[in-house]
Amino acid sequence: MTRVRTVLFDRDSFLVEDALDPDQVRPAPGAREALDLLRLYDVRTGFVAVQPGDGRLSDAGVRALNHRVDDLLGPFDIWGVCPHGPDDGCHCRPPEPGLILWAAGRVCTAPGDCAVVGTAADAEAAARVGAHGILVPDERTRPEETARAEHVAPDLLTAARALLGGPPRGRVLVDERPIESAFEPGRAEEA
Repeated sequence: MTRVRTVLFDRDSFLVEDALDPDQVRPAPGAREALDLLRLYDVRTGFVAVQPGDGRLSDAGVRALNHRVDDLLGPFDIWGVCPHGPDDGCHCRPPEPGLILWAAGRVCTAPGDCAVVGTAADAEAAARVGAHGILVPDERTRPEETARAEHVAPDLLTAARALLGGPPRGRVLVDERPIESAFEPGRAEEA
């Protein structure tokens, strides 16, 4: 079985609550636990994000926001941002896979050994390059996106726990083990 070596998370609303001011950034529920668990098993972690494309954040503002996320939840092995707007026709804004390919290359991981956790567009971008996409639905997720997703997890911690045994298996990912057992080295292989 191929081991998932790198997990990329969508930054906004998944790792941190949406905020444009670095001082207002707060970790999203379950983010710290999911990241700590993956790092315990030597899985590389990173985050990717798209900027609104409306100029609300300068390049310096984006860097400050990313540094704040790294300070709160890091250290991350990689972080990347698509600075383009939805109509710019870039290759890095999901569902295009450019940002995933770039991030995987920066940490020397084949796309097939990566998982991407986030929106339906993130999961679609992952699938386009052979990475493992996991949709974590939120209030903006449309029912047809959830129905179309190859893998769905109810939250970040469930997604992280499911990935410890290798690539995701099954459409709806669940992990019924008590949380304490997930933090015992060696137990991921038994799952």
